Amino acid sequence: MKRQPLVLFAFPACVLLILATERMATLLLGTYPASPDMWKIWLALHPSSGMVWQQVDVYLGGSMVLDFALLGAALGICWMASRARRSAAFFLANHGILILAASMIFIGGRSQTASTIAAFTAPSGFRFSLMMDFTWLNCLLAVIGVTACAYCHLAYVRELGMRVESRRVRIMALQRDF
Repeated sequence: MKRQPLVLFAFPACVLLILATERMATLLLGTYPASPDMWKIWLALHPSSGMVWQQVDVYLGGSMVLDFALLGAALGICWMASRARRSAAFFLANHGILILAASMIFIGGRSQTASTIAAFTAPSGFRFSLMMDFTWLNCLLAVIGVTACAYCHLAYVRELGMRVESRRVRIMALQRDF
């Protein structure tokens, strides 16, 4: 199985596109504050990605130009990592973006009223609750992230198997020569 760089790049690009869309919606909301459509878009994207930007803006000084430059650099790094010969590069890039997406979901879930609060009972009888915001965006990110992670692991294991097979053939050739 030959790995497809575009498939490896799809999930990081999706997460970075969501972050860029939130920044663009914030910019347009400042320009058109009376537009109900802008408010709908901004309210859908802001709970998860807006909290990430609040943390980033502390270090970047609140400049949207730097935010877009950071997104462009991250997009370029993820594209180069997905096209790299070494499988560790795309493995690390994909999992780094997965951690970012998970933090977007968890930070956003704690910053507003959760849409689902589930109470569980452990086998020992201890009760605990799980609070997470199951919006369409969070569910989409979770499904795409888990799918990208599975594909990444499959591609990594396949490449590892191919390297082992080629090494095995070289060892057999050396044994035959001796």
